[in-house]
Amino acid sequence: MVEETNETPPAEAGKPAAGKGPASLALRVVSWLLAAGCFYLVFGRVEAAAARESLTVFGYLARFFGDANWLLWLAVMAPYSVFFFLVDSHATWRVVGWYNAPDLKFTRMLPIRASAYILSLVNEQVGKGAMTLYLLRRHKVPGWQALSSMIFLGMIEIYQLLMFSAVGVLIYYELVEQASSQLPLPQIMLSVFAVALCYFPIHYLYFRGHIGKGFGLRDQQILVAFRNAALLDYVKVVLFKAPNLIGAVIVYTVALDLFNVVVSFGQMLAFLPVIFLAAALPLPFHAGALLLWTVLFPDYPEVGAFSLVMHTFFVSFNALIGIVFLPTANRELIVES
Repeated sequence: MVEETNETPPAEAGKPAAGKGPASLALRVVSWLLAAGCFYLVFGRVEAAAARESLTVFGYLARFFGDANWLLWLAVMAPYSVFFFLVDSHATWRVVGWYNAPDLKFTRMLPIRASAYILSLVNEQVGKGAMTLYLLRRHKVPGWQALSSMIFLGMIEIYQLLMFSAVGVLIYYELVEQASSQLPLPQIMLSVFAVALCYFPIHYLYFRGHIGKGFGLRDQQILVAFRNAALLDYVKVVLFKAPNLIGAVIVYTVALDLFNVVVSFGQMLAFLPVIFLAAALPLPFHAGALLLWTVLFPDYPEVGAFSLVMHTFFVSFNALIGIVFLPTANRELIVES
């Protein structure tokens, strides 16, 4: 997620609040129009599939969901959500400990990270704002420096998705070709991987001060984590977060089978990280991922609805975890150290 907070960072106190002008309004309108376009395209695909079987869209989706094994699906999803929370909290705790608060205990991180999931129900881009507030109040970490750790985590999340997808594409290249009936997926994906691969060395060398010394971007407080990050730090965080992505590939493969959609582990390994990247686009209801599901699995246009169910359950269950930890999180935020 892209980090954004409703709290004004200390370094920016007194400046006008951003995001409330005409440009912000125009961006919102465009994002909603794009989301509407994605839903329209998905609806058209589902409608065509339903018509081939002489069904209405409602009847087609009702049959799809009615045939699913919901109890077993729930038995898979609930434990994974808890597992995701623990792995995510551990990775966040490590990064914050390295760059912001070395004395922060893992048990203190759990309620703060959990409370961010509640905020994600309203807007995923404010989810980690509570963490910057916590670090400011309890550890006196300037707001921009705390935010830099969240941005560092965000970049690694993107690269991790690209890395796993690249492995999946290389191992299961024939499956990617088979799914390329509507878009030249191999060429698109390989181009994206190549650009990301070329950028990272430049990024790392620049922020470590080896190149581009005349540019002052690296000196911004909001990017301090990149200045402090050694190459091994990037590797460690990828490894810390890897269990969640591997688990997601397994869970989605099993869940689709429970919904009677035939997919292989290889397809999920190659495509799910890319779908997650599309989900990170600032579109309502993860409309980009919704459309991408139907593009990657054209024989099953109903997987768009499946993705909505998966996402809704995941964020709702994580918010429930946040509610469990909320009293502790409130005490952590309110009580001064």
